[in-house]
Amino acid sequence: MTYLFDPDNWEWVITQNNFRFILEGFLVNLEIAIIAMVLSLIVGLALALARLAPWKPVSIAAGTWIDVFRNLPLIFIILYLSLTIPGAWPDAYEDAIPGWFPEGLQSGRVLAAIIGLVLYNSAVLAEIMRAGILSLDRGQNEAARALGMSYRQSMRRVVLPQGLRRMVPATVSQLITLNKDTTLVSIVAIQEVMRHGRIVTGANFFGGVQAPVLQVFLLIGFMFIVVNLLLSRLSRRLEIRESKRTAVGRVKRVRGLEEQAI
Repeated sequence: MTYLFDPDNWEWVITQNNFRFILEGFLVNLEIAIIAMVLSLIVGLALALARLAPWKPVSIAAGTWIDVFRNLPLIFIILYLSLTIPGAWPDAYEDAIPGWFPEGLQSGRVLAAIIGLVLYNSAVLAEIMRAGILSLDRGQNEAARALGMSYRQSMRRVVLPQGLRRMVPATVSQLITLNKDTTLVSIVAIQEVMRHGRIVTGANFFGGVQAPVLQVFLLIGFMFIVVNLLLSRLSRRLEIRESKRTAVGRVKRVRGLEEQAI
């Protein structure tokens, strides 16, 4: 414990640009995570609806896709894509990306990382969303159909609004996992926080102060804890708000026939 809290082992944090260098790498992880989160939610919802579709070929194809990517290791998917993705794709990405985009996202190498994160996490989110939809009472959908709604209308207006609220905790939990998984993109030579951390641990970096490996990665871990705790708090606030919106007021107890007649 003395080694852990020894001030000499934390001197590197305040030496010149060490902390800023680590923070810049962490911001690259957050940028990749935000893009992957948005795309994973969109693709995951589409896959969940496809798996629940009444048309068997669509349902079977979506189920196969989900089962394949949900059970593959994420690091394998990212590495495979980085080696097999057509060379024209990264070039087209670099040509299309706006100049005002963050520097860490302008390299074509990030494309394989983002696609890998989306493929894996959308498959997991699709199962979460499917479970949330199936957790609703069948009477909800049947009542909507009895009112003359089509399958698409009943899903959009009745089933999804209720199902999506139920799956908020599990969805946020998976998004937290996605944020942590962005550390795997360093295997495709992206300058993110883990690679910056390994650079900082090199001797004589930014001022000649040695940065111990343990302290460097403890700082990186603390950054992830802060962001993921914020996501957890956001999830909790959404749960409380939705429970208040859908809460049913307490009904006064009826005790006798006289009270029923009043």
